[in-house]
Amino acid sequence: CHTSGMLTPNGKEYAQKIPREELTHLILKLLQAWKEPLSHFNQHHQELPDDSLSKAKQISNMVHELKTGVEKVTEKMQSMGIISNSLNGMASSEAAGLSIGNEADMMSDSDFIHCFRRDSNKVQSYLKILKCRIMPENSC
Repeated sequence: CHTSGMLTPNGKEYAQKIPREELTHLILKLLQAWKEPLSHFNQHHQELPDDSLSKAKQISNMVHELKTGVEKVTEKMQSMGIISNSLNGMASSEAAGLSIGNEADMMSDSDFIHCFRRDSNKVQSYLKILKCRIMPENSC
């Protein structure tokens, strides 16, 4: 996986020990790291059946929307003083170095999907942990 070089906590208990700011940064980094590979996948798999191609584009759009949503939440957290302003622009510049380039051509579709699923699960877990920290009234 092209994101294997990213340092991410293994397991929920380790992720819960990471400060909110770092966890938010990690979420943004993972989402940004998938922007180019998903676009590359969509461009190079035009031969897929229409429903599969449509699903791939839908997933790509959802990742973009999720990243935009996390960025908005981050801005709100910064304005409320929950986290500092040190996250501005960090995820984009750091993830830019995680280009998939030729890896996309060499990675099988099943490997690509496996990696995406793995990272999607991480993002989902990290978002749940972050939500519980920010809104403890949800009794997580």
